[in-house]
Amino acid sequence: MVGTTSATDSPAIVLPRLIVGLGNPGAKYDRTRHNIGFEIVDALAKGFPGVAVAANKRFQGETGEFRSAGERTVLLKPTTYMNKSGQSVRAVLDWYKLEPASVLVVYDDMDLPVGKLRMRLSGGAGGHNGMKSIISHLGTKEFPRLRVGVGSADKSSDPDGAVVSHVLGRFAPEDRKIVDAVIPMAVDAIDLGLRKGIERSMNLYNGREVEL
Repeated sequence: MVGTTSATDSPAIVLPRLIVGLGNPGAKYDRTRHNIGFEIVDALAKGFPGVAVAANKRFQGETGEFRSAGERTVLLKPTTYMNKSGQSVRAVLDWYKLEPASVLVVYDDMDLPVGKLRMRLSGGAGGHNGMKSIISHLGTKEFPRLRVGVGSADKSSDPDGAVVSHVLGRFAPEDRKIVDAVIPMAVDAIDLGLRKGIERSMNLYNGREVEL
């Protein structure tokens, strides 16, 4: 759903109604860099009493629902594995008859320092396989996303192997402290986006640093 302001000539306010956290299913990938989207969706669900994120075969993922600003909001953790995430997102959009602009995707980004948040209304995949799949299945790049920095890999010897090892690896203890501090901030950023619009959240949270 895309809401509008009261003035007829005011720009549309983007209010997400599907929050997608990207990751890979199974204990093997738990708390890895690539699964930061899963962690944030789980943390978001805990902030709404009675919301349980549970397996849903229809959507090829785990889902939960709550009300925000009087509207139903769906949480989704695709369990298709990262490179097929778009299948799950498409299934939810079709079932609830949502538009791509109402999707907010939360995922890891190696181009940002650990714990840095960057929210945008649209953009490319940036080499992220989950985002490539979602863009392909939605047929557009015009949907909001919240990127969470996981730091860069050392690509000096084996670039491809280094990237895979990095995103499927777990955070070093000091980085984990930063991530644990930024997850509540990401939840607050999403909550503001749900209530006041993505642009308001972008203005407040893009560039903000965590304090340990």
